[in-house]
Amino acid sequence: MLIRIQPEPFDLGALLNGFGAGAGAVVTFSGLVRDDTGTMQALELEHYPGMTEKAVAAIGARASDRWNLTDLAVIHRYGRLSVGEAIMCVATAARHRAEAFEAAEYLMDYLKSRAPFWKREIGADGPGAWVVAKDADEDALSRWD
Repeated sequence: MLIRIQPEPFDLGALLNGFGAGAGAVVTFSGLVRDDTGTMQALELEHYPGMTEKAVAAIGARASDRWNLTDLAVIHRYGRLSVGEAIMCVATAARHRAEAFEAAEYLMDYLKSRAPFWKREIGADGPGAWVVAKDADEDALSRWD
């Protein structure tokens, strides 16, 4: 299991080189900073070093056990990220595709709603309000109970 919380961009190709060797399925997801309002220039992410890695590793371990994964990787960035930049990636490997897909969705839902990151949109006028969780993101978590 690979968990990295980092400010620098990641190389998805390098991550996947040899990832999931021997598995029957590998699923990857990359999230990009998007501008839903047409006014955002960047997204600023903050976290508490140590606490964030521990929390993400714990959910990774739960996913790995629940879906019997053969490999798992989560990379999540912090700092100031421009619109269009990769913010995170999840990779799961399992014997069967359903397990790999479900585990990846579980991890993405967790990262969106429960991982200890604080996000603030940056516009032309400077920093805006901190981003609050959306009801749809919270609802997505309920399917994993």
